[in-house]
Amino acid sequence: MHVIAFASQKGGSGKTTLAGHIAVEAERQGAGPVALIDTDPQGSLSQWWNAREAERPFFVRASDEGLEADLARLKDGGVKLVIIDTPPAITSTIGHVIAQADLIVIPTRPSPHDLRAAGATVRLCEEIGKPLVFAVNGAAPRARITTEAVIALSHHGPVAPSILHQRIDFASSMIDGRTVMEIGSSTKSPDEISELWSFLEDRLQGRETSPLTSGSFVSGGANGSSPDSILRGAA
Repeated sequence: MHVIAFASQKGGSGKTTLAGHIAVEAERQGAGPVALIDTDPQGSLSQWWNAREAERPFFVRASDEGLEADLARLKDGGVKLVIIDTPPAITSTIGHVIAQADLIVIPTRPSPHDLRAAGATVRLCEEIGKPLVFAVNGAAPRARITTEAVIALSHHGPVAPSILHQRIDFASSMIDGRTVMEIGSSTKSPDEISELWSFLEDRLQGRETSPLTSGSFVSGGANGSSPDSILRGAA
């Protein structure tokens, strides 16, 4: 059984939306049974799941015995993948979740505020010794700052090759417990989620598919090194 944690100190990074989408896509691609755990007191992921008609992915409420015991029971019950949503703050809860996870996904919007917030999560992953990947989320098409953000992030960890763009279908699909794959979206959103899941699955299985790097972009695409400096300063 594998465990993926979505973590970001910055609220509004889209981690809950991505956690739900990746759980559904993993089930669709035959990687299940998949279980979701919501450790965020706001309960946004659990509210989304409660609105779903489909039974999968499963939702598991945390017990008083703690996360480690819950994960052990899920493994014994045949669950193949657990996806955990976390609070938008660096707390002891996040540290404990990261310690139990096989892979940490840090959703990051291409903005200086998100880059600063990512630094704290990066530092925590490094302290605990857990692998991380960045998922650039909420990007505007052809925006220069997206290129700058990817270059900055790639100096601190792998960046998923699927850039997720800002589209209304992500938000609208979550209203009634669905995903962009389930509402028949005609945009590129379903393909972006599918590509992100493929990248995460390869990481879990030890297949090192190429992430985005600074070399993925034309030299001179970024405006100096200021985004990277922001991330280094926060970390």
